[in-house]
Amino acid sequence: METIDVLDKPYHPTKDWTESDWDKFTNWLTGMLKINESVTVTFTKQDGTNRVMNCTLKPELLPVVETKPLAEGKQPRKESTTSIRVYDLEKKEWRSFTTKNVTRVEFSI
Repeated sequence: METIDVLDKPYHPTKDWTESDWDKFTNWLTGMLKINESVTVTFTKQDGTNRVMNCTLKPELLPVVETKPLAEGKQPRKESTTSIRVYDLEKKEWRSFTTKNVTRVEFSI
């Protein structure tokens, strides 16, 4: 697992990043979502509008999800490498965003 040294250089998402940079950012953001009670993520939606969402992936804050067995012949959904599925703390529903559309990340430590 790679570490991002946020003190070494400001870590601002940019369209000039390589795929490796985006992978590091996605891994870092997913990690922050899993350990923080609330992360505020600002991103540009598909329709071009901005959205600010307070969300988490901290296990003890997530709702219990009933899993149904897959229908015969069905394959489980492949996990996306370009978006993150999170629990929206205000709407109390699952939402997702494309990591390349993130413009700001805020959390308290």
